[in-house]
Amino acid sequence: MRVILCLFILLFFPITVGAQEMKIAETDTVFGQGEPNPYGKFFRGQTYLNMLVNKDDVWNSSIGNVTFEPGARTNWHKHTGGQLLLVLDGEGRYQERGGDIRVLKKGDVVKIAPEIEHWHGAAPDKWFTHISVETNLPDNKSIWLEPVSDEDYK
Repeated sequence: MRVILCLFILLFFPITVGAQEMKIAETDTVFGQGEPNPYGKFFRGQTYLNMLVNKDDVWNSSIGNVTFEPGARTNWHKHTGGQLLLVLDGEGRYQERGGDIRVLKKGDVVKIAPEIEHWHGAAPDKWFTHISVETNLPDNKSIWLEPVSDEDYK
């Protein structure tokens, strides 16, 4: 009975975080959608973050499950130590500065070398989930740049 009540509440009453409505991902997030991304100022559109391993852990790693609503994307940015993206579900986009946009699907792996300016995010009409792995810690820093324009996105 509790399960039915919980499902009823989840289906008919939106979950809110502050003044922001939290949507339930239409993709398999595997590790859980997480909360609205606290780094949202570096993204366009709504994203959610579930940190699986934090930089300050004994593991010397930073691994996060990131879920993007349709059309959401990062700003242009780079990592001084590089980054790996492991696509879990949905459809995404990835582009290096000056390069072509790459369509991302479940099972894709994106290897981003240190200092490469890039962005990544969801397709215009699809949810997207990936694991982000920061490499070459502890010195890897994210350098956030300008938002991705609608022209660059399309």
